[in-house]
Amino acid sequence: MDIDFSKLSANQAYFTMTQAILPRPVAWVLSEHANGEYNLAPFSYFSAVCSDPPMIMLSIGHKPDGSLKDTYRNILERNHFVVHLAHSGQAEAVTRTARPVPEGESEVLLAGLDLEPFTNSSLPRVKGARIAMDCELYEVKEIGNKPQFLVFGLVKHLYVDDSAVTTDAKGRMKIAADKVDPLGRLGGSEYVTFGDILNIPR
Repeated sequence: MDIDFSKLSANQAYFTMTQAILPRPVAWVLSEHANGEYNLAPFSYFSAVCSDPPMIMLSIGHKPDGSLKDTYRNILERNHFVVHLAHSGQAEAVTRTARPVPEGESEVLLAGLDLEPFTNSSLPRVKGARIAMDCELYEVKEIGNKPQFLVFGLVKHLYVDDSAVTTDAKGRMKIAADKVDPLGRLGGSEYVTFGDILNIPR
C-alpha cells in the first residue's frame, strides 16, 4: 500500500503517522500551574536531540478546542518541567492523565498519584517512575500550519531508580532497560511493554 499524505486531512495524517512510527517513547511531563497545582500529561512526539548540552525535545499541539495545552503554557510561564518515563504498571495512570481537564486542575490528583521530592529540582517527581529528568526551557520553535510547538528542554538533573542502576564491563554506570520497563506508544490506544534485549556489537 502506498499512502499519499497530500490527500490526507491533518487528523488522518496524525492517525497514520502514529501507527507507522513505532514504538515511540512516552514523555510523562509534569509542570506547574499558576495556582500551584501540578499538571501531568503524556506526549509521544518526544526524543533526545543533543548531548552537549544534554537536551530533549517535546512536540506539543493544541487542545481539541484549539487553545494552548496547559503543559505548553506552564513551561513558557515558569521555564521548568520534569519528564518521566513511566513503566508498564503505570500505563492506566498515563492514559488517565491524557484526558482533557479544565485549566488549573491537577491530573496528579485526578489519577490518584503521589509525588515525592526531586533532589536539586524546584518541582517534585511522580512516585514510582523509575526515570525522571529535571528540565529547563531552552528554546521553542513553531512548525506546521496550526502551529505545533517544538519545546527544547535542557536536562539539568536525572533521577534513576537504584534498582535499575548496574555497572558494565568497563566499570561505567549502566541503566538496565529491563528494570526500567518503559512504556512505548503505538497507534490508537495501544502501548507496547518491554520485550527481549538484542545485544549486537558494532
